[in-house]
Amino acid sequence: MIFQRALLREFANTGLGVFVVLLMITVTTQLIRMLGWAAQGMIPTDGVLILLGLAALRYLPVLLSLTLFISVLAALTRSYRDSEMVVWFSAGRSLEAWLGPVLLFALPFVFSIALLSLALSPWAVRKSEEFRHQMESRDDIAAISPGVFKESKHTERVFFVEKLTSDLSMVANIFVHSRQNEQIGVMVASRGFAETMSNGDRFLVLKHGRRYEGTPGSAEYKITEFERYAVRIETQESTAYLPSTGSTPSVELFDNPTAGNQAELIWRCGLPISALILAMLAVPMSFVNPRAGRSLNLILAVLLYMTYSNLISISQSWVGQGKVVPLVGWVGVHLLMAGVLVFLMWRRIAVKPLFRLRKS
Repeated sequence: MIFQRALLREFANTGLGVFVVLLMITVTTQLIRMLGWAAQGMIPTDGVLILLGLAALRYLPVLLSLTLFISVLAALTRSYRDSEMVVWFSAGRSLEAWLGPVLLFALPFVFSIALLSLALSPWAVRKSEEFRHQMESRDDIAAISPGVFKESKHTERVFFVEKLTSDLSMVANIFVHSRQNEQIGVMVASRGFAETMSNGDRFLVLKHGRRYEGTPGSAEYKITEFERYAVRIETQESTAYLPSTGSTPSVELFDNPTAGNQAELIWRCGLPISALILAMLAVPMSFVNPRAGRSLNLILAVLLYMTYSNLISISQSWVGQGKVVPLVGWVGVHLLMAGVLVFLMWRRIAVKPLFRLRKS
């Protein structure tokens, strides 16, 4: 059918462009944040791409939902603006005829969002949390990044290295600032390496350097030159990884229906449901009144999307806090928005004759 093929083709072309733009914005903002973490030594530079990929996978359900809504809204708004709707209405097409192609275009998105929100996104959150836990459990030497001042976990030492080999076996141009027994010590060395003793203790061995030691406020400092100096590295006790609710698999959440688990499920299951309802809402909201301006419906659509998303978050929070019963959180917001959909469709159908040619 020409009508259906034309709509699906325009939805697909618009959706592809919207998704690329949204994905690039998300990836760019996350990359800037993670590069800042890497510059501070919180994560290794080789872990930026891993965390970036996991973050993109985590945000994909929201991006796909927003892509679906914007693509349908933009395509139908253009049809109103270019008077194509007048032609379709004059040819006998009703507003309800647009729901079929929109539903056909939306179903693959809804299934993809459901798969991502229920399975892949929790997996990505879990892997991201495990990676960060591993980074927090590293010792002081493993956390050193070249060109960055790094404070030890016990805040007794500050390390700085100018160069670092890829396998972390050798560092060059080292600076170590330490405080012990009201004494301040500064050590500089041309190179160094990490060494593990037979009893498991780890040391940072400095070669060919100097140590400056003294009391703050005093001019008396002791300078010592050394060929080899070993600094003991404090090891941190490994703590057990405790997954958050956001990283728990959906099957486990269903098996253990506590308030917190049901609140998380409300968000995960609400994403595909809201995507479908928003796609249907784009049909009546795409109407453009030339006298009211072209951007009014877009502003209302953005406000409606933000309201819908915030209502889901509020219902999730209330269920988690036990303020409302889970059934209200599961269906309350979606029934409300479905009612808004029915009202807007009825209102648009009521003014539909304005787009038909008058009978002579």
